[in-house]
Amino acid sequence: MSSPALSRYLAFRRSLPPRPALEQRKVRARGLDFAVFLTPPVEGTLPLLCINGGLIYDHKLLWPALAPLATHRQLILYDQRGRGQSQAPPGISASRIEFDAGDIPVIRKALGITQWDVLGHSWGGGIAMLSTALDIKASPNAVRRLVLVNAVGITSRWLGPLHNAGVERLKNEGSAEDHARLAAFDPTTLETPGIEHHAAYTRAYFPAWFGDQEFARNVNPPLGDSETGTHVVARLRREGYDWTDRLRDLPVPTLVVHGAADVLPLAEAENTARTLGNARVAPIPEAGHNPFWESPELFFTTVDTFLREGQPAG
Repeated sequence: MSSPALSRYLAFRRSLPPRPALEQRKVRARGLDFAVFLTPPVEGTLPLLCINGGLIYDHKLLWPALAPLATHRQLILYDQRGRGQSQAPPGISASRIEFDAGDIPVIRKALGITQWDVLGHSWGGGIAMLSTALDIKASPNAVRRLVLVNAVGITSRWLGPLHNAGVERLKNEGSAEDHARLAAFDPTTLETPGIEHHAAYTRAYFPAWFGDQEFARNVNPPLGDSETGTHVVARLRREGYDWTDRLRDLPVPTLVVHGAADVLPLAEAENTARTLGNARVAPIPEAGHNPFWESPELFFTTVDTFLREGQPAG
């Protein structure tokens, strides 16, 4: 079976220059040591903070996937608290996504950065929205532009239907083995922390995130190993959330990029843009949850064009 998305990805990858090396730094923020990773600075541009999703993963979920953006700006990635090489907080059972959001303004200041752009993918989009709202309260110019990539919704209403949507996709478009593996899971078990079953579930769900199932079969699922992250996920699933009041009329210009074939509905992106106010939706046709893989040329052109708008001269 041919894979148009895989063909697009391979052709795009062959066109790229060698990716830059990452410089690693240790940054102290809110009593914890964070692992931060930076590409070389690009004169005349603001750095771009890239926040990965998944909540049980580290920065490698977006690196080297987003390396093409480093051609025109410095990228900054980091491992969230208790993920990757960043220190776990004491009392991880109290962990919540709001704590992750609160870390980011402090990391920005610790790096000596006055202003940057911010990009968040999936759950990282939720962290990006919450942290931007926090940061600009104290420093109105701290975030110039915000990019959300297949971000979670403003409320948790999307979470309930997501499991069945994934099962249905794999039933109709995926392999019988993938369908059976995901269908066997009870998603209510994710309301309890524990890395073994959370990691197994994310691996089982992985192919459902793709609009092109042949492409999915050519990608190895990432490995998540953060116990801290499972406490964050379990709380969100158990308690739900509604960030509407915190995020309504966010003044930062925002691009809401969304793969139109994602099992996380495009309607959530549209609702996010309406709530934020100063935002526009950029659907990526024929792409699922990771449009930087399934439609890379359109994705990177769309994001790069948005970030270049109003970019201060060096």
